[in-house]
Formats: sequence, C-alpha cells, structure tokens
Amino acid sequence: MKRIVPQIKEGTTIYNDNEIENEIKSTKKKVKLVLSLVATLFLVLILYGIYSIQRPPKGDFIEQSTSPKGTYTVKTFLINGGATTDFAVRGELIFNKNKSKCKNIYWEYHTSKSNIYWIDENTISINGHEISLPYGKYDYRYN
Repeated sequence: MKRIVPQIKEGTTIYNDNEIENEIKSTKKKVKLVLSLVATLFLVLILYGIYSIQRPPKGDFIEQSTSPKGTYTVKTFLINGGATTDFAVRGELIFNKNKSKCKNIYWEYHTSKSNIYWIDENTISINGHEISLPYGKYDYRYN
C-alpha cells in the first residue's frame, strides 16, 4: 500500500492539537467577556432609565402647605422641560412627625400653577386632584 504524504507549501504554519485547543479556549473566554460587558451595559441603561423616571427633576419652588394638625407638608415645584416640552408641576410629601423620607405624590403635565387645599388631615387637593395621604398619589401618566 502506498502512503500519501500531504503537500505543505513553504511558510505554512502547522498547529498541533494542544495549540488548537488553547486557541479555542482563548476565543471562548473573549466571547464570554464581551457578552458579559454588553449585558452589564444593557442592565445599567435599563436601571438608569427606571431611576430617572422615578426621580423627576427637582424644579423651582412654587409653594408649600402644612396639614391642619401638622402631620404633613406638601411642597410643589415648577418643572421647566425646556424648548421641546411644556411645563409640569411636581408635588412632594414631607412627613413632619416621623421624619421619613419625602416622596413624590403629584405630577401634572401642561400646567404651571399649584392650588393646594387641605380637605382633612389625610386628604389633599392639588389643582383639583384629590389625594389620600400617605399612600395616594396623582401622576398624569397613569390617571
């Protein structure tokens, strides 16, 4: 039987099985690293979007009002969206007695006024929108 010997051109590199296996492992590591970085960047962008939606801009102070028994204070702020969007009003609830973190309870678009009226200790009306405190809120995007 005649043995066939492959013809190898001059300057061609011949790899052994170990070198090929190491190159495959190295390529897999690089692919995993790139995919991890892309996934991390995607997650950061999503979290930033959620954070920015939940934390609207501070705005310019309009007015504040304290509940009849002094349990709460509500401050309203005018948000100037710039040349591409209209004005908005944001209201935040401040807990006077238990010093909890303040929270956004009011967000209305296409307005620049703030009329605050206390119905009772736990109910407020801002621009005609009645809000039960401390858990209620008005957000034009959801109402």
